[in-house]
Amino acid sequence: MRDGYTWLWIDTCCIDKRSSAELSEAINSMYRWYRNSQMCYVYLNDWFSRGWTLQELVAPKEAEFFNKSWVSIGIKQDLTSLLEDITRIPEKSVRAVAHIMSWAADRKTTRVEDRAYSLLGLFGVNMPMLYGEGSKAFQRLQLEIIRMY
Repeated sequence: MRDGYTWLWIDTCCIDKRSSAELSEAINSMYRWYRNSQMCYVYLNDWFSRGWTLQELVAPKEAEFFNKSWVSIGIKQDLTSLLEDITRIPEKSVRAVAHIMSWAADRKTTRVEDRAYSLLGLFGVNMPMLYGEGSKAFQRLQLEIIRMY
């Protein structure tokens, strides 16, 4: 409200993870939602390394970063050099598959499958979420990327 917004969407709160259909739709749409947002507020105490935050770093045009105490660290435009140093994502990021994979290499997710699912939007890939498949999710992602590119 302070920034003049009427509506707010929070991925960790607004997705009903009990519904596989809603979860699948959200994961397949998330990159586009971040890309189309007016502002992305990034709050995580480990936000440089979590798998899902790669989309928050790359997709939005405008982003403001907050530490674990909700103190602003700064905006995306002012932090590009720092973000590049920490994440290896270049200021003028190239959308090449190899670059995106290298950025994702050191990211951590709670569930094994989310290592692949958190990259879907970055590659423009849609595929069904099959929680329980483990590392096969990443193999399926690679096959989809090869098929597309």
